[in-house]
Amino acid sequence: MKLYDSELKVMELLWQKGELKAKQIADELKERTGWNKNTSYTVIKKLVDKGAVERREPGFCCVPLIDRESARQSALSELVDRFYQGSVGLLFASLLTREELTSEEVNRLREMIDEKKCGQ
Repeated sequence: MKLYDSELKVMELLWQKGELKAKQIADELKERTGWNKNTSYTVIKKLVDKGAVERREPGFCCVPLIDRESARQSALSELVDRFYQGSVGLLFASLLTREELTSEEVNRLREMIDEKKCGQ
């Protein structure tokens, strides 16, 4: 499921705070981003239509139907398919060439590879 930046703003609130009324979401996003109520409600409706959020009554309560990790995995799959021809190896090679990686991050990547090899 592809989530756009605006949809992620709503999902982040729901992941952080759990079930919220649409008005609470709109109030929070007005404070954080300057969105008006209609914008927030439009984004909520898109998320409901996608099946990412469930609307419950009374009070137009919004409940996330997908968790943060599922959203991350979906976005990662899209990224790998779109920019790395479906190859996780190409993505990994690209990550390794980044100058910003600390030695701790490189070591953690090594550990994850070793864990993956042992798990197969």
